[in-house]
Amino acid sequence: MALDESQAPEHLTSVSVDPREMESFSRMAHDWWNPTGMFRPLHVMNGARLSLIKEWVCEHYRRDPDVERPLEGLRVLDIGCGGGLLCEPMVRLGATVTGVDALERNVKTAKTHAEQVGIEVDYRHGTIEQMVEAGEAPFDVVLNMEVIEHVADPARFIADCASMVKPSTPSEPGGIMLCSTINRTFKAFALAIVGAEYVLRWLPRGTHQYEKLVKPSEMDRYLSDAGLTVSGKTGMTLNPVKETWRLSDDMSINYVTKAIKHG
Repeated sequence: MALDESQAPEHLTSVSVDPREMESFSRMAHDWWNPTGMFRPLHVMNGARLSLIKEWVCEHYRRDPDVERPLEGLRVLDIGCGGGLLCEPMVRLGATVTGVDALERNVKTAKTHAEQVGIEVDYRHGTIEQMVEAGEAPFDVVLNMEVIEHVADPARFIADCASMVKPSTPSEPGGIMLCSTINRTFKAFALAIVGAEYVLRWLPRGTHQYEKLVKPSEMDRYLSDAGLTVSGKTGMTLNPVKETWRLSDDMSINYVTKAIKHG
């Protein structure tokens, strides 16, 4: 049962949507695929996070990461997909991808770009709660990347996302969810907010609010309460001079958490 977009407003209202955040992203929606525009930090980050996603998903499903399409046959859900910066690479890796976003302008941008480059993605204008209520079939992989710091109720949001992760069966492992966000530390405040938004102006001012950032211990609790088991965690660090990201043991700024669902 698919989401009904016929009556959906531009800004959807739900526990996973903060109206102030939606208004901010609405002003930036046209710029998603501009590598030097407002979403430049995500373009720069994409190489590192794509490499990690492929590594962790292939490890979980015992796939060879070096083949051309290692995710062939896997169903992937990208929550808060924005303009599709992760959806399209996932398709190229062989996955069948659904991208959902609460902002209609983002979805239109994503659909237009996918059509232009000949990539097939099932884009939806909606929320994760609507997918749960619609009885969507669970997914092998759920991507929850740079989203939780923008929602109204993170615990409920993670619970709804977790319900979209496929449970294990006697013959198959349970699905996997990857969550990427910014830690709530002074270092993150100094670099990810003051540095990125006010000094370097990589992002519009107000893109992130310090009080909404999530500590790793809080993320672990949300995932555990939602019935998932945390099975991996890594930090991501930025070299601001070279504008490159690398995976790191340092989780004081950005970090990614891997969680799996059992029976």
